[in-house]
Amino acid sequence: MSKYILAIETSCDETACAIVKDNNQILSNIVSSQINVHELYGGVVPEVASRIHIENISLVIEEALKEAKITIDDIDAIAVTQGPGLIGSLHVGIQAAKTIAWLYNKPIIPLHHIVGHIYANKFVDELEFPLLALVVSGGHTELIYMEKEYSFEVIGTTQDDAIGEAYDKVARVLGLGYPGGPKIDNLAKTGKENYTLPIPKVENPYDFSFSGLKSAVIQLINRLERRNEEIIKEDVAYSFQESALSQVLKITDKALNDYKPKHLVLAGGVAANSRLRELMQDMILKYPNIKLTIPPLWCCTDNAAMMAVAGSVAYDHKLFGDLYFSAQPSKPIS
Repeated sequence: MSKYILAIETSCDETACAIVKDNNQILSNIVSSQINVHELYGGVVPEVASRIHIENISLVIEEALKEAKITIDDIDAIAVTQGPGLIGSLHVGIQAAKTIAWLYNKPIIPLHHIVGHIYANKFVDELEFPLLALVVSGGHTELIYMEKEYSFEVIGTTQDDAIGEAYDKVARVLGLGYPGGPKIDNLAKTGKENYTLPIPKVENPYDFSFSGLKSAVIQLINRLERRNEEIIKEDVAYSFQESALSQVLKITDKALNDYKPKHLVLAGGVAANSRLRELMQDMILKYPNIKLTIPPLWCCTDNAAMMAVAGSVAYDHKLFGDLYFSAQPSKPIS
C-alpha cells in the first residue's frame, strides 16, 4: 500500500508545502518565496516573514493537494518543521499542521529542519550508512555523522558565524546586496588571487569558524579605502571564497579519514555553491570507497519536499508527536 506524507516548511522566509509518495516520489512541491521582499531590507526581517507566512500558508497547502491530484483523506501523516528557525515563522507552519492533523485525525510528525536537508539527497541517491553529512547554510555549518538511518551525531559545528551568514555579511560590505551567497559565487568566477586572507583555526579538529575571516575582509576593505586604492570586488570575493571553502574542505577531509563513512552527502543552501561542488568532487577522488552525493540545486534551498521525505522515514520509525509540541527555534538535532 502506498504511503502519502504531506509536509509543511516555514522555518525562515519560504512558505512551502509538498506531498511525497513512498519515500521519494514527489507529487507536488509548492514554494512561495519572500526573497523579493527581504531584499529591500538586506536580510530576512522576522516579523515581516511571519506575516507573509500567515497570508500564504492556506494557499500553498491547497495548491499542493491540487497539484498532487489527491485529497487530504489520502494523506497518511502530516510532517512539519519544528525547528530550528525563526520562532514566528515556525509557529505559523506548526499551527497549520496541527489544525489539519486534528481536523482530519491524522498523525503528526515534528521534524528538525536539517534532517530534511540531509534526507533531500534521497531524491537522487540511496543513502548508505555509516554516512557523513556536511551541512552548510545561512544558519548552520555542521558535520553530522549517521551510524545508521535516523541517528544523528554532530561531530563538528561553527564556533561563531555559519558559512552562509559570513557570505551575506561579506556581500553586504562589498555592496552586492542580499542574498550574498550566489552573488559572491558568481563574482568570484572572474576574480584572481590578488589578496591574502587567513584561514581561521579552531581547537576542535571538526569545528568551523568564519567570524575572523569576515573581519579580515572588512579590515582589508578599510585599509584599501584609507590608502585610496582600488577595491577589486571580484578579487575580494575570490579570496574570501577560497579561504572559507579551504577550511570546509580541510575539516571534511579529516573527518572522512577518521570516521571512514561509506557515504558523504552535501546539504543546505550553500550546497548550491558552484565552487564548493567542484572542490567536493575533486576531494572525493582520494576516497574510491566513499560515495559522494551532491543534491540538485532545487534540493539545496528550503522546500517542503525534503521535509516530506524526512517525515516519511520518521513515519516508518513511528516518530509521531502530539498536538501539544511547540516551535523550537534552537531545536537540537539529537
